Amino acid sequence: MSTTSLTTLAEEQLARAQSASSGRSAVTVYGGQQHDLRQTLIALAVDRRLGEHEAPGEATLQVLRGRVRLTAGDDHWDGVEGDHTVIPSARHDLLAMTDAVVLLTVATRGTRG
Repeated sequence: MSTTSLTTLAEEQLARAQSASSGRSAVTVYGGQQHDLRQTLIALAVDRRLGEHEAPGEATLQVLRGRVRLTAGDDHWDGVEGDHTVIPSARHDLLAMTDAVVLLTVATRGTRG
């Protein structure tokens, strides 16, 4: 059985994001091309964003640290540590309102070619 400390991983990735010129850092926690489930820990420095993009499949977002805003069209969701939401299938973006770390979970079944 493989285990990972999300707390430790979040701290490491946030430190990388804060020192990166992009203000972002990410690491795959589980999954990849050979799996139907992928979990990615994403760290963003304050005021940095993941630009508008499509969801690659059904997806959820859990805020591990900080505050974020998920925007899809005219709708938005403000999440804080401990919050969880389903990501809309519409184009969307994510803004870090403070230094933030999120866990993105994507189910890719049926979306791979």
